[in-house]
Amino acid sequence: MTGTRVPLAFCMFLSAMFKSQEAAAPVPVEKEPLHHVVLKNDSVIVMHLSLQAGERTRYHTHSHDRVAIYLSANTITQQNWNEKEGSPSDGKPGDFKAITLLGDPLTHRVHNVGSSTFEVLDIEILRRQESSLPPATSLVAGENPSARVYKWVLAPGGTTSMHTHVRPYLIVAATGFNLKMTASDGRSFTHELKAGDFHWVDTKVTHTLGNAGAKEGQILEVELK
Repeated sequence: MTGTRVPLAFCMFLSAMFKSQEAAAPVPVEKEPLHHVVLKNDSVIVMHLSLQAGERTRYHTHSHDRVAIYLSANTITQQNWNEKEGSPSDGKPGDFKAITLLGDPLTHRVHNVGSSTFEVLDIEILRRQESSLPPATSLVAGENPSARVYKWVLAPGGTTSMHTHVRPYLIVAATGFNLKMTASDGRSFTHELKAGDFHWVDTKVTHTLGNAGAKEGQILEVELK
């Protein structure tokens, strides 16, 4: 029996169609090509998203509460799976969203409709702490069921009050500046930070945060509940 010969052009069309469908299918956020995983442990996944002007992410799925910290000034839209693209929203360095996952996982994509690169640090909270929740260490700027967020805007020479973290937390520089950290015993050190620099801390810490530079600095602490 002689098989039917399939035209090469049709084979190429089918291949392109399958590749297009595969590219459009949602993936877990940590598998989305533009979300670069920069830290993963038992408690959090931290991802850095850099989106060029006009660029869109692939559809991706968030399965946990999260905190998104803006590292740039830009305008984006978001489009949920099987819904129309949303309205543009503006953000600037230091803005953040403490997002609660309501019910099912969220599948969406992000579109940079601004004129410059959009950058954000996306922190997914994988598990909550088992011990009872201690009082807030200072004024809470935002929260969801999995984390509290403390935001510090420090003028040159400015410093926070002395405060204690009992729970694990992530400290994130939303802008670049020269950070001075001072412990309860008076010991201190300074470190030049860039926007997006972060550090994971899983031990009890008592400290102040100060600005040893010549320009305003913004730093956020994302403390697990």
